[in-house]
Amino acid sequence: MNAENTPQALSDHLADEAFLKPIDFSYLAPSDDPGHPPRILLLYGSLRERSFSRLVSEEAARLLNTMGAETRTFNPSGLPLPDETDPSHPKVQELRALAEWAEGMVWVSPERHGAMTGIMKSQIDWIPLSLGAVRPTQGKTLALMQVCGGSQSFNAVNQMRILGRWMRMLTIPNQSSIPKAFSEFDDKDRIKPSPYYNRIIDVCEELMKFTYLTRTRSNYLVDRYSERVESGESLINRVNSTPSR
Repeated sequence: MNAENTPQALSDHLADEAFLKPIDFSYLAPSDDPGHPPRILLLYGSLRERSFSRLVSEEAARLLNTMGAETRTFNPSGLPLPDETDPSHPKVQELRALAEWAEGMVWVSPERHGAMTGIMKSQIDWIPLSLGAVRPTQGKTLALMQVCGGSQSFNAVNQMRILGRWMRMLTIPNQSSIPKAFSEFDDKDRIKPSPYYNRIIDVCEELMKFTYLTRTRSNYLVDRYSERVESGESLINRVNSTPSR
């Protein structure tokens, strides 16, 4: 084991994650890469004063920033229930603007009664599949994590994976579930070095890779024949409009 990977070194990382700085993902960028850091939006699913889903999202944001991303986190406090008011509500507008800004997302939910929380679901429900000609989530990357009060479970991440697919997002294969989350944080609300923390690093690293690889190609990846037909741009029209060689 290298010195920088020892438990003491991992404990020391809690100050600034300096041990991650050598990681470089820019080589993954395609030739038409926009040149700005990957834009990642983080959502969490609890309003408790000491919310472990929020703490995990904060750890993920630190890691993603260290890996070269630009991150923003949405605070769900004050967000009305879906259909309780119209979309002009300031919190709804804030959430939708962040969804449009993002090139990838991280969703972190507690598991409650064997499912994601209503707070988590409400945030997702306020993000529509389309806003006029803009699709706020289509073709964007997504990473999923959950925290558990007891033994490890994957109900929340599995549910969110279904939602990610429904929102036409490119959901990465890796995911994280932290059992007994109350025991995984120190008195400064920083996560302790553990295999669970290593898994969070894995998830963030994989999200960065997928985002670099796909963010300029998302329109191509999610282009659908059926939608071209509905818009009047059938495959036959495309072929007929192609110049002969």
